[in-house]
Amino acid sequence: MSREPVCVDEDATLADIASILESHHIERVPVVRHGRLIGIVSRSNIVQALASAVAEEPAPGSSASDAEIRTMLMSELAGRDWAFPGRNIVVRDGVVHLWGAVWSSDQLDAMRIAAQRIPGVRSVEDHTVRYPIMPGI
Repeated sequence: MSREPVCVDEDATLADIASILESHHIERVPVVRHGRLIGIVSRSNIVQALASAVAEEPAPGSSASDAEIRTMLMSELAGRDWAFPGRNIVVRDGVVHLWGAVWSSDQLDAMRIAAQRIPGVRSVEDHTVRYPIMPGI
């Protein structure tokens, strides 16, 4: 926490927020309305917004569109305790991108195998990080 945090107005664009995060070397920025906190935007929120805004067209030779691949994968993962939240899965040109924090390599392997079994998936890219160890309380 800092005494005078960098904030953005609720009308700030994604480009403005990304520029502020980069120029100040910060991971999150508070969003304010009339000087009052109404939310927080993180780097991962921007990545997810940009990834979901990309037009999803079938890759050449692909049997399914990116949206269809993601829908099939989310259906496969529904109700599985080891599965990532859906917002951490992005499909682009038939490539499944896994984002977020993982507890174990077994969890990551299970996600990778589930994705590879979906028709039309060309590859799976791992962008995950190990869950940080929480200090004892």
